[in-house]
Amino acid sequence: MPNVRLPDAVSPEVGISRLMAGNERFARSEGLASRNPRPDLAEGQRPFAVVVGCSDSRTPVELLFDQTFGELFVVRVAGAVVSPAVVGSVEFAVSMFGLRLIVLLGHTRCGAVAATANALQPGYVHPSNHIRFLTDLMAPLIAPALHEDMPLSTPSLRAAGRAAATSGASALTRASSLLDELVGEGRLVIAPAEYELETGRVHWL
Repeated sequence: MPNVRLPDAVSPEVGISRLMAGNERFARSEGLASRNPRPDLAEGQRPFAVVVGCSDSRTPVELLFDQTFGELFVVRVAGAVVSPAVVGSVEFAVSMFGLRLIVLLGHTRCGAVAATANALQPGYVHPSNHIRFLTDLMAPLIAPALHEDMPLSTPSLRAAGRAAATSGASALTRASSLLDELVGEGRLVIAPAEYELETGRVHWL
């Protein structure tokens, strides 16, 4: 595939530093994410990172990292769960743009995590087969983090959300020989993180 080893690609360390600085500006309400569209991007893009995030309306990825047009390649799906379509989208971004950083971004109070925890309860009836497909993908990631005595408590669900992010990061390399090879070479970093709805801050896991 082309471009997977571009010599001038932004390093993972620089990429994370830019995201951390942007989130700090966002959390302090000093962000610049309202910048106008850039007509020059019509001819092409050169993002510096891939972010796999949740579809939750409270987690607009570009805003919370204070990044503007053309800077992030964002893949969003409920629960930020790793599916074949997500893996293909990430591989596309890495191979097309030579990206060296992938962020697997979960968040607190995630509805998909709560839905999966509910689905693990005895006697639960799924509202649809497609939702069941989603929760079936998430279940192995969060089940070990749920407390048996209080499986749907807030602390337990937060632990489950963090487990989904860290396990999801590992799932990307298990599902993709391309990503696994690049990680093994030290060419690519996959970083799990958690966006805290209550404070606006991103915690790197």
